[in-house]
Amino acid sequence: MADAIIKGMHGCSREDEYVVPADPRIRERLEWFQDQKLALMMHFGIYSTLGLCESWPLVDGDAEWSRNEIDWESDPEIIKEQYRNLNKCFNPARLRPEVWADVAARNGFRYFIFTTKHHDGFCLFDSKYTDYKTTSPDCPFHTHKYADVTKAVFDAFRARGIAIAAYFSKPDWHCPWYWTPGMDKPIAADRNPTYKPAEHPALWESFVEFTHNQMMELVRDYGPIDILWLDGGQVRPSNGQDIRLSEFVKKAREINPTLLTADRTVGGENENYITPEQSVPAGPIRVPWESCVTVGYAFSYRFKERYKTSRQLVHLLIDVVCRGGNLALNIAPQPDGTLPADAVKSVDGMGDWLRENGEAIYGTRLADPNEDGITAFTKKGGVHYALVRLPEGERLGETLTIPWPHEANRLTLLSLGGELAFERMDAGLCVKVPEILRGHNPIAPVIRIEK
Repeated sequence: MADAIIKGMHGCSREDEYVVPADPRIRERLEWFQDQKLALMMHFGIYSTLGLCESWPLVDGDAEWSRNEIDWESDPEIIKEQYRNLNKCFNPARLRPEVWADVAARNGFRYFIFTTKHHDGFCLFDSKYTDYKTTSPDCPFHTHKYADVTKAVFDAFRARGIAIAAYFSKPDWHCPWYWTPGMDKPIAADRNPTYKPAEHPALWESFVEFTHNQMMELVRDYGPIDILWLDGGQVRPSNGQDIRLSEFVKKAREINPTLLTADRTVGGENENYITPEQSVPAGPIRVPWESCVTVGYAFSYRFKERYKTSRQLVHLLIDVVCRGGNLALNIAPQPDGTLPADAVKSVDGMGDWLRENGEAIYGTRLADPNEDGITAFTKKGGVHYALVRLPEGERLGETLTIPWPHEANRLTLLSLGGELAFERMDAGLCVKVPEILRGHNPIAPVIRIEK
């Protein structure tokens, strides 16, 4: 089962290693989390300016895959210098946080995951502990009314009742206490520190203090934060990089007692839910989890990006929810701060479907069975739902077979609200399709099943 889950670049922690939180308030909050089902994720930063992969082109050890779209320069030192200086031209002057939030609200997103700082160390919040940020004088965006990007977008999303998850990178490849010159290995040799923390405890302690201070800024000054979404799994005790996260989380929960933490790929008490990346498990995961998947094919903006269709997004959402998880859909804003029209169009189509069928998504839990062929099942209390992931071009006929092995006394089509005629067959429930739908290819018809 674990092998089927770990398919992303960073994979995810194993289900059988999950640690149930000891605090009953966190367990209760995880029930809330599992009700939400759909998050909007956004990767936005200096890398957006050139349509680059986020952060990773800085790392020589990851150059083969992260620099494969860089066709204007071959010298790795020039590439890294160009990347580091992108803060001097980051200027998303057309940024309108309320438009981002409107897209999320009208399409059924329940929480928002935003990259306040990626591994490159550039902050989209006004941190007091670095000058590498949107509000610094060397960044042209610093005079804009939304120069503190994180504050502006968090305020806009909260105003629409959408919960907030702050993405924060534990490694910081701009911080001199992580990538320190003149140490055991060259700057940017790999994704880890340039020294062994155990051999340089004072240097590592400076980095730990810096990291705690920045995370506390987010929790204290940009709250209420519902989720602290921590990336960079190499920063963990078993890898010799202990930032004493439990110590920080204890202090953070003095401010927000129900703060969830997603310490990605690390496991243990601070990974309150697990996070497959760019992949969906082959079967159910019976602990809290969330797949982060892109609407396009990359997390950061690309100038020639292709986007998934509305049908693909709906089927992806159904795949995730029927296996017990949440879906975090990533849209990467363009360099000017606007959202790609084709991405929004696809998401709007998903939102149209959710307005008619969201009852079968939000607040549901794993059903038994959870899927059979193209039909997925969810449940809410004693009510079950059959969600038919109809392939592109496959049109409905006079009947539709729902492979439901349990008792059923009343079936209702959510999109029309009418009761359906059906009979029990060996293969399941043979449902009479309403004439209005015959010959059509809906994205995913949903049937409520009541005993």
